[in-house]
Amino acid sequence: MINKLFFSIVTLLLLVTTPLLADQRWEGTWATAPEFTGPSDMPKASLSNRAARQIIHVSMGGTTLRMQLSNHFGNGPVDITAVYVADPADTPQGKTVKRETNILPCNARINTKTVRYLTFNHRRSLTLDAGRDIYSDPFSYQLRPGQRLAVTVVYGKRTPEHATSHRGSRTTTYILAGKGAPKADFSQGEKADHWYNITRLEVLSNTPHEVIAVLGNSITDGRGSTTNLQNRWTDFFSDALNGVGVLNLGIGGNCVVRGGLSEPALKRFDRDILSQPNVSKLIIFEGTNDIGCCGGNYEKMTQEIINAYQTLIDKAHAKGIKVYGATITPTKGNGWYSFFHEAMRQTVNEWIRKPGHFDGLIDFDALVRDPADPQRLLPAFSDDWLHLNPKGYEAMGQYAAKMLGN
Repeated sequence: MINKLFFSIVTLLLLVTTPLLADQRWEGTWATAPEFTGPSDMPKASLSNRAARQIIHVSMGGTTLRMQLSNHFGNGPVDITAVYVADPADTPQGKTVKRETNILPCNARINTKTVRYLTFNHRRSLTLDAGRDIYSDPFSYQLRPGQRLAVTVVYGKRTPEHATSHRGSRTTTYILAGKGAPKADFSQGEKADHWYNITRLEVLSNTPHEVIAVLGNSITDGRGSTTNLQNRWTDFFSDALNGVGVLNLGIGGNCVVRGGLSEPALKRFDRDILSQPNVSKLIIFEGTNDIGCCGGNYEKMTQEIINAYQTLIDKAHAKGIKVYGATITPTKGNGWYSFFHEAMRQTVNEWIRKPGHFDGLIDFDALVRDPADPQRLLPAFSDDWLHLNPKGYEAMGQYAAKMLGN
């Protein structure tokens, strides 16, 4: 009788919980595009036997998380003895997190009461071979929308000469010799404005949320923003949407077709965009580097950019992702500008604006150009006539949110 009662209770529990489990899915709250790390972007000393405290700015909140580490571009194995996350010590407490705009935060210190160690296949330590990625086991954490999160990676004996990193972190990483205990004074460590080996943070959701990936170059990566203030245009975009996953996959100097810095969009698209779980929308905001670096063959390069856009659109559509085209912003006053480069930009933007190619339009060009000289950025929005400044990025982020908001 007892066995039958136990079996009935177990069966009832399974019937109750199975629909909930079936609806759960992983969604990105933060991601970055991995890159090969040249000597100038490595720490002055090896990462071996040191700990790197790195700061990320998340979009969605959640209570069950997992993190991806990558050694995709490493030329040797990475020994990691521990990884832990925590709130930065100066993160405001409460249900909502207000943007810090006036005081530069201190990324070196953490709230040790919030420390949570990650495991990988139920172990804290791991060796990540060259060319490999790994997800942590799911872990519990009270992650709030829009907060900063400190991720500390403690390295073992072996790290590659060329790590996998993201050069344009726009946040300061503190690298300290030793085991990197939570209470250690990381402010005494070496400082580097790069991320090492961290590539994704995802939340487990019981109800589907919108997840928007952004494919871009240095303007999306945040060139011209303020280091440690999280004021890229995608940060303002995320804040305005509030509760939507926003994944910044921009790379400074990146091209769509060939050349530029890191792998061009055509090559990295499957890894950086299509492999992200449950992306619902994609913004493509690339092309200025292809134009500026084309070195002649203007008409041919223009058509190659357009053909590449169409290839990326088709691949995203095949996975059920809606694609939004963002127009290329002006460059007059910068070395990127010439009569022929401007003609290329206008032609590509005309194609982006024409209905039937993208699912929607984000006309950054119209937003940030100077009405008195439409080939130039508004003076208040730029300091180098190519990239935007925080004021320009705020306008872009809020405008994009209006274009994509529900």
